[in-house]
Amino acid sequence: MPSVLLDIPEVAALDGRQGIVRIPPETDVPLTDRVRQLIDTADFRRLARISQLGLVSLVYPAAIHTRFEHALGVYRLALLFLKQLAHDERFAATIRPADAEVFLAAALLHDLGHWPFCHPIEDIRLSSVPQHELFANSFLLEGDIAEVLTGEWHVNPRDVVALLSAEPTDARGRILSSLLSGPIDIDKMDYLSRDSLHAGVPYGRHFDQQRLIGSLCLNAAGDGLAITEKGRTAAEMMVFARYVMFSEVYWHHGVRSATAMLQRAFYLLYDALELDTLFRMTEAPFIAALFAAAEGNPAKELLDGLFGPTRKLYKRVAQYSYIEQPEIHARLARKHYPYLAASAGQLALVASAALGKVIAPHEILLDAPPIEREVEFNVDIYYPKERRYRPLEEVSPVVRTLAREQFDDYVKRVRIFAHPRIARELREREDLPKLLSSALERME
Repeated sequence: MPSVLLDIPEVAALDGRQGIVRIPPETDVPLTDRVRQLIDTADFRRLARISQLGLVSLVYPAAIHTRFEHALGVYRLALLFLKQLAHDERFAATIRPADAEVFLAAALLHDLGHWPFCHPIEDIRLSSVPQHELFANSFLLEGDIAEVLTGEWHVNPRDVVALLSAEPTDARGRILSSLLSGPIDIDKMDYLSRDSLHAGVPYGRHFDQQRLIGSLCLNAAGDGLAITEKGRTAAEMMVFARYVMFSEVYWHHGVRSATAMLQRAFYLLYDALELDTLFRMTEAPFIAALFAAAEGNPAKELLDGLFGPTRKLYKRVAQYSYIEQPEIHARLARKHYPYLAASAGQLALVASAALGKVIAPHEILLDAPPIEREVEFNVDIYYPKERRYRPLEEVSPVVRTLAREQFDDYVKRVRIFAHPRIARELREREDLPKLLSSALERME
């Protein structure tokens, strides 16, 4: 007997040719009237003027796709996940059509709380900066989106908020939460392939999405996502795709230079900014607001290098890895940002004496892995002939290496960036590790 989940209008529209919009790469997204009403609101349209990868485009110039495009891609994957899982008896018995509609709304609206350059700013963990998941509540609980959810979807906006930001307390909530945020979720599956496509690199597209979706099932407990053995290789390739995308794109040294510059500029300015107003802006007004606050502040030079008429990124002077220089890496990785900023200031003082020239505190930046680690990747594999589940890392040496052993320790390095006028001199100094050590000792 066909699952009633397949009768949800948006899921049924997957097989039709009416009301579609096309996004890269040659992907048709079905839009029902109630979906259109959500994406035509001003708060959702705002995402069309916020780039998905922000500063990455300074290194990969075509990576200028938007969070609007990504949201549509995630929404389409949500439809495909539901269509597949509707054939899983335990899923169909647990997830009601009303639950699935909350999930679809959450998938479409999951990035609503993002502001421009959100992740670099969140990573410095300032007490006045909200988590974007919680910031989304102001868009979801009142205004046009709340009215559409209530009037057209017959969905309580608080249920969408709970699915996006609350800890699930029952099997139904844990299942839907695992589709949105887990080892294999609709968000990662879209951004890996989409970011790879727009950046012009192959790394994030070398896993078989169709095979992976076709293998979806529930785990042994019936409260989360698993895959059958047919999806094992696709899952391994997704793990590797994520590893390489972080190594070659998200943590590319040029991208991290730009990130360190923006973080220092924001750190210098945030006390003078009205953050609630700022975080509701789209990208161009956001940058303009930063420039307006930066008059007479060293942050202006940093912002000019990022957003001025001429790109002037700070240069990489040194980098220290978890494997090759574990002591230096350990002294700076996962430290609070005020400590990193103060340490960079001390290094500027030490370097000024060593080079015999004045180096301003903002002309040296320390970039280090943030406090919060990436989610480890592990998912259960179901072997139907044996009627048993095994963790993917148990049967996969690839996943055992990249998931169990902290993946981000291997791709996220500690780096020193410096203003171009002093970078070469610093890079050529053989005693730079000693200068850094001296600066850190001043912090103790």
